[in-house]
Amino acid sequence: MEHGSFEDQSKATFSLTDEDHTLANAVRFTLNQDPRVTFCGYSIPHPSDARVNIRVQTTGDPAREVFNDSCQDLMLICEHVRGTFDQAVLKFKTGKGLRAMDIKK
Repeated sequence: MEHGSFEDQSKATFSLTDEDHTLANAVRFTLNQDPRVTFCGYSIPHPSDARVNIRVQTTGDPAREVFNDSCQDLMLICEHVRGTFDQAVLKFKTGKGLRAMDIKK
């Protein structure tokens, strides 16, 4: 859910249900990498409430667009990490385990 004003679309708060610090911190990280973002932070209203509020302020671009772009960037990062991990597991399994990793005891 998005909370913001209709007059100034460069500022908005996004409320994500059933999420916690794991996703919120990752989204905050990708938002802070975007040069269009002037401020980004998140809060969890109460520990027993499975909800995260992410505040975004931009240089003028619509906050919703910047938020969506950052979520897309985060998905690409996750896909890259997953691909790299899968390749490492495959290499480990086909290369005779620890001997292929060149680990010295």
